[in-house]
Amino acid sequence: MLSPARILIIDDEPDVLTAARLLLKRHFADIRTGDDPSLLPELVRRNAFDVLLLDMNFAVGAGSGTEGLQWLTQIVALDPDAVVVLITAHADVELAVQAMKQGAADFVVKPWENNRLVATLSAAANLRRSRIEANELRQRHRALAATLSGPRPGSELIGASPSMLRLFELIGRAAPTEANVLVLGENGTGKELVARELHRLSQRAGEPFIHVDLGAIPAALFESELFGHKRGAFTDAKEDRIGRFRAAAGGTLFLDEIGNVPLHLQSKLLAALERREIVPVGGDRPISVDVRLIAATNLSNSQLSDATIFRQDLFYRINTVEISLPALRDRADDIPLLVEHFIGLYARKYNMPKKRVAAAALDALVASNWPGNVRALRHAVERAMILTPGATLDAGDFGLVAETPVAEGHLALGSVERDTIRRALEKHGGNISHAARALGLTRPALYRRMEKHGL
Repeated sequence: MLSPARILIIDDEPDVLTAARLLLKRHFADIRTGDDPSLLPELVRRNAFDVLLLDMNFAVGAGSGTEGLQWLTQIVALDPDAVVVLITAHADVELAVQAMKQGAADFVVKPWENNRLVATLSAAANLRRSRIEANELRQRHRALAATLSGPRPGSELIGASPSMLRLFELIGRAAPTEANVLVLGENGTGKELVARELHRLSQRAGEPFIHVDLGAIPAALFESELFGHKRGAFTDAKEDRIGRFRAAAGGTLFLDEIGNVPLHLQSKLLAALERREIVPVGGDRPISVDVRLIAATNLSNSQLSDATIFRQDLFYRINTVEISLPALRDRADDIPLLVEHFIGLYARKYNMPKKRVAAAALDALVASNWPGNVRALRHAVERAMILTPGATLDAGDFGLVAETPVAEGHLALGSVERDTIRRALEKHGGNISHAARALGLTRPALYRRMEKHGL
């Protein structure tokens, strides 16, 4: 069986190239040859060679090996993981050893023994694989560390209402399987928490959980972020990058706000999921990926069923199991539990005593519509814990009633801003990214205004 390794041979002697090609094509799947070393930089940038077999002398009568060393230096600068095997004459062995100190992997002596050349290149190809795997492992660790050190939800899934008990049961059934899961729900209902719980209870719990906010990725960077890229694939691609699919290898890939992906990019995502393989930007060979997919969106089922918004073949691919999260207003009985949890959370976080909630305030919290759902409730409790000097929290401390008179002009302006934001959210089906873009705001800025107006 042929090794899948790609070999590039550069030598200025046609007989050497012919002999090497005839021998090596019986052992390796892809053999390329060339007699001009000046093409090396472009060849290395545009191709993923596993091994470069490089002569040390090219100029007529040259024997110092300095040309080979110069090209070796350029190759290693372009690709630090490159594996270069040098071809040398008997007199150049000492020089070849010196070259190995500068980054060469090995050397072969002219005239070579066929078995030794094949063995040397096989070992070099294994070295290349090991370097790539080590590099991928480092990138996976960085991606995982970034996920763990980034913003984390302030709570676990909490609730005792009938809708939450049904949710827990569905998570328990779906988690141990390999089924793709689509999580639906309004903004702030806890879709990421559900995804993390599915991962925690799955067979992949010991592997990475990689969260990708698709709403925050520009279309131009979509493929690079998800599928990775090769060095030199575009202007800023200064090194190979594995992308989120490979960072999640063996674990769970959580694609948040999947409803934001433009139609022309949905086809690329579908192809990756169907084939279970990706092609990095600038690469020419597919790479197998093993991930458990969880996707989430605030689009409704009817919106996802609209082919002008979402590809139906992708929709069917991602929703083997569909989990819908209830809005907080539909499980108001859980609000006292959530408030108590958040008070304890922020008392610990800010090293302060726990505060009690006045009965009237708790009634007001339960009666509130909470358009921002659990996220808005959590922010309201955090703000109240920080800003309220006393030991008891009243309704005003949660921003539910005005504590001081506000000028009529300010009330009118606030009302206009609130209505404008509400209309934008309604127009875009609750999609924060789209509404923020329409309003000329960033997502964080829109979230702040939504919190300010209780939306």
